[in-house]
Parts: sequence; structure tokens; C-alpha cells
Amino acid sequence: MGIFKRLFKIGQAEANSAIDKLEDPIKMTEQGLRDLKKDLDQALHGLAEVKAMAIRSKNDVETYKSKAKDYENKAMLLLKKGQSGDIDPNEADRLASEALVKKEETTEHMARSQKEYEQFEGNVTQLDSKVKMIRKSISEYENELKTLKARVKVSAAAKSINKHLSQIDNSGTVALLERMKDKVAQDEALAQSYGEIANESKSVDEEIDKALSGSTAQVKAADDLAKMKARLGLDKDDGEKE
Repeated sequence: MGIFKRLFKIGQAEANSAIDKLEDPIKMTEQGLRDLKKDLDQALHGLAEVKAMAIRSKNDVETYKSKAKDYENKAMLLLKKGQSGDIDPNEADRLASEALVKKEETTEHMARSQKEYEQFEGNVTQLDSKVKMIRKSISEYENELKTLKARVKVSAAAKSINKHLSQIDNSGTVALLERMKDKVAQDEALAQSYGEIANESKSVDEEIDKALSGSTAQVKAADDLAKMKARLGLDKDDGEKE
């Protein structure tokens, strides 16, 4: 029972640290359960033997009680026969006395068997209580074992995951991301710069065209008007009028 008192104090402390102190908590618990089940088998065997002795003692009490009553009846019958003359009165007294002696011996045997029966019954009660306690302990420890196995699996999985995570170069990954961000920002700035240069070149041409756009249109309009008048012969009339 000592191993279980130590083992199942896991709930009173940090589970991981308690498990770490054990070489193999699963195997230790399983071995402890096997030992406890052996104790249960021995206790059941002992309980059966003590119950058998208790039953035998109880039967002996009933047997001796019946014999004692029988000797008493025989003594009375002998006295009656001696009184009636069926047998010699002296012989009747002697035999009746012998019957009463046998009754006393049988009564003593009955008392001894009664005492043994009571003792065996007490032993049966104690052993039965022990058997129930062991059965209850086995049930509790089997449930604890299931929980322990589950916790060991979870602990192993968490340990594996944390190990993999610890092997990841977080600082290197962050540095790489930062360099990528700087590169993208630099490329964006360069693209913007080229765009501004292109816009500056276009702006000069646009200003020139804008400055000439009004006069060019007027000149073209005057030329078109003169050509139209020439076709219509209006230039001659204007000259004559002048």
C-alpha cells in the first residue's frame, strides 16, 4: 500500500514535477495494482477459510447443544426407570450421574465452540472489511491509472510540440520579414520616384502646348476664314468696297 500512498499524491502537487520524479509512473502504477490484486486474492482466500471455520464452529455449537439436551433427557429417563423398578435404583443413579457428567462435558464443548464461533465471526468481519477496502482501492487506482495515462500522453504531446517550437529560429524569421518589408518599401519608393520624374517631363511639354494652343487655334481659324472667303469671292467685294 505504501507505493500508492506515494504515487497518488500527484493531485496534491504539480502534476508535471511529480511525474518527472518517477522513472516510469505507468509501469509503477500497474505493478502496484498487480500487487494489490494479489493481496485481494490472499484476503479472499483467508476470508473463505475463516468463514468455513465460523460455520463449523456454529454447527458444533448446535451439535453439542443437542447432545447436552440428550444426556439430560437420558439421565431423567434412567431415574424414572430406577424409580419404577425397571432397573436397579443404584444402577439407575450411577448411570444418570454418568449421563449428567457427559452433559456437563458437552456443555463445556458447546461453550468453547460458541466462543470460537464468536471469534471467527469477528475475524470474518475484519477480513470482509479489508476485502472491501482493497476492492475500493483497486477501483480508485484503476481510475487514477487511466487519468495518469491520459496526462502522460498529453504531457508527451505538449513536450513534443514545445520542442519543435523551440527549434524554430524566431529571431531569424522576424529579421527576414523585416528585410523583406524594407525591400518592398524601397521598391515602392523607387517606383514613385520614377513616376514623379516622368510626370515632370510631361509637365514641361504640356505647358508649352498649352501656351501655344490658343494662338495656334486663332491662326488656323483666320486661315480657314480667308480660304473660305476666297472660294466665295468675298475678298474681291471687300477690296472694291474699300
